[in-house]
Amino acid sequence: MKLDINGRSHEIDAPDDMPLLWVLRDLVGLTGTKYGCGMAQCGACTVHVDGQPMRSCVTPASAVAGQKITTIESLSDDASHPVQRAWIELDVVQCGYCQSGQVMAAAALIRAKPKPSDADIDAAMAGNLCRCGTYQRIRAAVHRAAELAREDGHA
Repeated sequence: MKLDINGRSHEIDAPDDMPLLWVLRDLVGLTGTKYGCGMAQCGACTVHVDGQPMRSCVTPASAVAGQKITTIESLSDDASHPVQRAWIELDVVQCGYCQSGQVMAAAALIRAKPKPSDADIDAAMAGNLCRCGTYQRIRAAVHRAAELAREDGHA
């Protein structure tokens, strides 16, 4: 099957039901997307498919053939994406394991809602679990990322 991942076409030899997560990590070598629970409950495996956040651990790779898949690796090469900048500025990360999924969910949110309310953030990020409990810093960073995106002219 042919997959469009981070703007590049990849010919993948995998069973149709192989989860996208394992295609990304094991076959393509993009390890920024993390395995957390394997049941779409924690959000660590969040990627964008045609701009929408999706749990890659339960999404068969064949289901996204022909769609644009975006992983954490393609947000920016130098941490210049507004969400990445806000995460660094506000020191969100503790252990960091969940953060690629958190960042991808936040990026989708601020693209859809350039001025998200606390309720918008809570709703969009609810399915992304953080074992370290950095939820207040995550919410503050989403607000800051939205500000940075507006300043940069991306929102």
